[in-house]
Amino acid sequence: MRAAKAPPYWGNSEAKEMRRELIVTKLFSRNFIGLAATAILGAMLSVSAAGAAKSVDLTADQSARVKEVANYIQGFRTLQGEFTQVSSKGNVSKGVFILSKPGKMRFEYASPNPFVIVSDGTWVTIKNRAKDKAEEYPLSQTPLRLVLDDDVNLMKEANILDVDTKDGLTTITLQDRKKTVPGHLILVYDGDKKALQQWVVVDGQGRRTTVSLENIVAGGKPDPKLFQIEVRRLKDKKN
Repeated sequence: MRAAKAPPYWGNSEAKEMRRELIVTKLFSRNFIGLAATAILGAMLSVSAAGAAKSVDLTADQSARVKEVANYIQGFRTLQGEFTQVSSKGNVSKGVFILSKPGKMRFEYASPNPFVIVSDGTWVTIKNRAKDKAEEYPLSQTPLRLVLDDDVNLMKEANILDVDTKDGLTTITLQDRKKTVPGHLILVYDGDKKALQQWVVVDGQGRRTTVSLENIVAGGKPDPKLFQIEVRRLKDKKN
């Protein structure tokens, strides 16, 4: 399958860091919203595998902020734009993304990063295009559902660990209640632009991967082929 045509890219990543980026990408996919993103990738203690942190008691204003972000996530059917990912070591990767509800997503990294992440509505596939290798995860078992499902109640589906508002930006720290992977997600929402600005994935060791979104466009009818990806399985290689 041919890659989607992308706008110009800026920046570069060292080839040595590609393996590290894949590990972070896996965490993003399994712990999103790892999204995540994101998301879209408050000061918090990292969550251990022994148990999840409990939701904090929110003020009326904090509850309203969470509801605003939840309404934004629920309100769009398709979303596309550009992203910049910064690893915990400061390495930068760029690319384009598209989300299409229910369940479909594509994050395509610019060269020299060889990875593409695709959700077809059932499976999330992380593919190394350079080596023609891929790993797959059931979408239902990843917190990506917090963003890609048609009807998600953020207050019920996630533990809200912190909500902070400053300079027009609302920062929500949350953890998927399924606790697939230790860690948590920080969403940054721009209240003035009414758009998700950034997400930060924090793993169980406190390492942070930040994904910033730019040139976001809502609406449109994406090509269904964007959410299909060829995966060579063992039986295919034997033929």
